[in-house]
Amino acid sequence: MFDRKQISDELISLIRQIRLVVFDFDGVFTDNTVYVFENGKEAVRCWRGDGLGLRKLEHLAITPIILSTEKNHVVKARAEKLRVHCESGIEDKYARLKEIIEERELRFDQVAYVGNDMNDFECLAAVGFPIIVNDAHPELSLCARYRTKTPGGRGAVREICDLFAQILSKR
Repeated sequence: MFDRKQISDELISLIRQIRLVVFDFDGVFTDNTVYVFENGKEAVRCWRGDGLGLRKLEHLAITPIILSTEKNHVVKARAEKLRVHCESGIEDKYARLKEIIEERELRFDQVAYVGNDMNDFECLAAVGFPIIVNDAHPELSLCARYRTKTPGGRGAVREICDLFAQILSKR
């Protein structure tokens, strides 16, 4: 639970506008660690509680999606398990984000974006509610409106979902 006194009216107003939350994958759903096996296959570590958090967003009529530059099949496999639309191998995240917003007939101020590294900067700077994980690259603080208390891959996604649920369940 979040202490209501620590949540500004401005943050509440931002959250009430959001209809789409776009998540980066590596460093957000994962702790940014990659395990490389001798056969060349890779594995990542994710936080199990994220799935329940994502269901909270859906119950609030907010769509979560994953947008990643990573080409590894593990991204889509995790998204499939979480039942979240995923687009991976995206070279220009901002261009694709803009298309997604147009396809869904939304405005940038109705979108939250969650990132952790410099390839997320342009997307974070464009949306209504830019969110970074606790251990994000320091330069992202320039455009973030919210920094999670927990690091990526250690409950940050769940924290964001819980924040939305707490705010929006008290409309």
